[in-house]
Amino acid sequence: MGYIRRGYAKAKPIVGKLQKVFAWIVVGFFASTFLTVIVLKWFPIYATPLMFLRVAEYALEGKWVPVQKDWVPMEEISPHLQRAVIASEDPKFLSHNGFDFEAIAKALDANKRRKVKMGASTITQQTAKNVFLYPSRNYIRKGLEAYFTILIETFWGKKRILEVYLNVIELGPGIYGAQAASQHYWKKSATNLALGEAQLFAAILPNPRKWNPKNPTNFVLRRRNFIRRNLVLLGSSYFKPLNDT
Repeated sequence: MGYIRRGYAKAKPIVGKLQKVFAWIVVGFFASTFLTVIVLKWFPIYATPLMFLRVAEYALEGKWVPVQKDWVPMEEISPHLQRAVIASEDPKFLSHNGFDFEAIAKALDANKRRKVKMGASTITQQTAKNVFLYPSRNYIRKGLEAYFTILIETFWGKKRILEVYLNVIELGPGIYGAQAASQHYWKKSATNLALGEAQLFAAILPNPRKWNPKNPTNFVLRRRNFIRRNLVLLGSSYFKPLNDT
């Protein structure tokens, strides 16, 4: 019995040290992520985990696909593209708090019957994933996505979230952001995108490495028409907060 008590006494300080280390890790994680999110509210984002992942994927396939990316402020991105992306990806973007719970419930119900899973990520969630995380469907990654979604909704606001999203989204092999994509496909600045061009960009977002806005498939054209209908349903007044903030 004495031996057991001595062993327990030795183990107790070790457990205490491990608890302190864990506590410091947790504090460090929250402090660093808070600070990073606050700093990135003001500074351009030139690289994301997805970009590095894609470079590695192409390299493993024996391909050299250069990264094309050019950060521009929101004022230099066509309002046509801003609106088309919202109508395509997240029609409730300006009214929800980062999560569209109705869409999540519908997706969960639909996925019980579908082989190809349906997503319900908002623009805020996609921005959190693109900037801070990596593509994956595991629960840890989804939990971190929810955490960063709350942070950027709290500290960035809608206009900054959309600005970041439009600057980091994948719009083709090695092409990231509205400006690089506009230059690549249309040989013009993102600020000068025409209505139809912007809608085709939004239409290819679900699979930008497969679809091309200059040579749209019938499916892409149907998505463009869906976006047009959504824009009519939302109405121009819905997008006023983007101009007011």
